[in-house]
Amino acid sequence: MSTLNRRHFLKSSLAAGAFVATGCSQNSRTQTLGPIQPPRRGPNEEIRVACIGFRGQGQNHINIYAGLKDVAIAMLCDTDKAVWDKGFELLAKANRPAPPCVQDLREVYDNKEIDAVSIATPNHWHALATIWAMQAGKHVYVEKPAGHNVSESRRMVEAARKYNRICQVGTQCRSLKGAIDAMDYIKNGKIGKLHTARGLCYKRRDTIGLSDHPAHVPDSLNYELWIGPAPMQLPHRKNVHYDWHWFWDYGNGDIGNQGPHQMDVARWGMGKQTLPHSVISFGGRFGYKDDGETPNTQVAFFDYGDMQLIFEVRGLPTPKYRGASVGNIFYGTEGTVVMTAYHAGAAFDNNGNKVKEFDGFDVAAHFKNFIHACRTGRFTDLHTDILEGHLSSSLCHLSNVSYRLGEEVPFNQQTKAFGDDKEAYETFARTMDHLKENNVPMDGQTYRLGRRLTIKPGTETFENDPQADALLTRTYREPFVVPERI
Repeated sequence: MSTLNRRHFLKSSLAAGAFVATGCSQNSRTQTLGPIQPPRRGPNEEIRVACIGFRGQGQNHINIYAGLKDVAIAMLCDTDKAVWDKGFELLAKANRPAPPCVQDLREVYDNKEIDAVSIATPNHWHALATIWAMQAGKHVYVEKPAGHNVSESRRMVEAARKYNRICQVGTQCRSLKGAIDAMDYIKNGKIGKLHTARGLCYKRRDTIGLSDHPAHVPDSLNYELWIGPAPMQLPHRKNVHYDWHWFWDYGNGDIGNQGPHQMDVARWGMGKQTLPHSVISFGGRFGYKDDGETPNTQVAFFDYGDMQLIFEVRGLPTPKYRGASVGNIFYGTEGTVVMTAYHAGAAFDNNGNKVKEFDGFDVAAHFKNFIHACRTGRFTDLHTDILEGHLSSSLCHLSNVSYRLGEEVPFNQQTKAFGDDKEAYETFARTMDHLKENNVPMDGQTYRLGRRLTIKPGTETFENDPQADALLTRTYREPFVVPERI
């Protein structure tokens, strides 16, 4: 067993009920912290990075680090040996040497020559991979969402502060000039008083098929390591890789896949540094019957008191809304801002006249920011510190808690679930029209109407709802246990 295995395999499991983030409040950025240890590499020395998980987004990590000055890709890690050659190929094209490649990330963490790790594993591994890395003294860049549930990403915040490590979450809009300029425009009052922010994920998702038996696990894949913290069971889906996004044990649906980007932009523009007062979500998996568990159509409403955040997921074919398919819309008293891409958008007055455009893109900017913070040792230099990632990812997780605790309601039954919220009813009506346009039958059919959940102020738990509190965490498979408290 490796050194890290002996020292850091924490055996405490999270309780199935509520948790309170004792000693680490939602505004922990303002806490007095101990000094962060200086980086082991000087300002002109190489930062030695290991890329963990590179079947998908991790290949972008390899490409970008390979193009950065004074950064060395010193190790690769993926549980599936079938993708190793692709990693070596990418490095060869960049005239970089092929480093050691391993299946078990614990071998990476045991290597004292590794300064930082860049994590692009499936969602259910994000928290544990990050916490173990920081316990081993590594800085971390981790893909969104930060954690598989609310509790996990709070533990990641605690670990970053306790071990004085840099932890950047991969919501790269924070580093793109077009998005930065647009958010500054909103915060400077150019569209008046902001009252509503809308996030869109209009991204077509076709059926993943229907299986009548568990899928074959390829010999190249160390499935026990791939499963990690999740329950050990064979994959019941045709595509073992990627389609895990649509199963609760590993993924979070599209609201937790694409959603963290636009949730983060929405919260950024709103200037909110806490969880909302309440959340309610509705939706379903429509248009086909397949193995997927998560909704392909989902809408969530978050009440912040003086502002509202609305998020829409549409997996069936749909036209753009206000010119955006994956993007954000901000509504103020004197105009709107529409972000039609991660890096681009425009502002409009109340008559619909375009008054300002925003643009500016650098694919490597977020990674450059991470490396810069690794050198300075200051987490405040990060564009998406783990606390920001926690708050934005938690919105996705809260919406899924509401959805999963919901009830099936007939389409033709009028709902009063949204009180006097006109924006909610308008969004609901547009969603129903969208389903009709995709020939989803309404008569005799149902959708899932989530439970309205109230978040208890000052904690990250719900008011008088132990069922909902239980979904803030999960049961872990030893020894892959996210600790209850750092």
